[in-house]
Amino acid sequence: MDTLSIDAPVARSDGAVTEAREAARGFLGALRPAVGPDSADTVVLVVSELVTNAVRHGGGTYALRLRARPGSIEVAVEDLSPHLPRKRVPDLRHGTGGFGWRMVNDLSLATAVTPTPEGGKTVRALLPR
Repeated sequence: MDTLSIDAPVARSDGAVTEAREAARGFLGALRPAVGPDSADTVVLVVSELVTNAVRHGGGTYALRLRARPGSIEVAVEDLSPHLPRKRVPDLRHGTGGFGWRMVNDLSLATAVTPTPEGGKTVRALLPR
């Protein structure tokens, strides 16, 4: 299994994020050669952050795609919002976030955001395998 696609047409709950994490772990567990535990945890964390943002800020609908390459794993999350993710100062006082996009960028070899023909966007993160 070199690719995985999940389309979640209505994913407005925390269950969507749990489902995405479980799907990512299953995908990673089936890869040969196996992905190390630290790399797998990083991929799952990035999946969790990107799907959380898609559900919270992207209209509740998302598509998750994972692709394995010899030296990397690509995580792509598509949502309906045209608004780009942005780094912001983390809110330590009121707990409104600000950690996710910064963390995704810090953990990734590269990130990219591209518009979709429907008016949304796809956020991609390339992670070391």
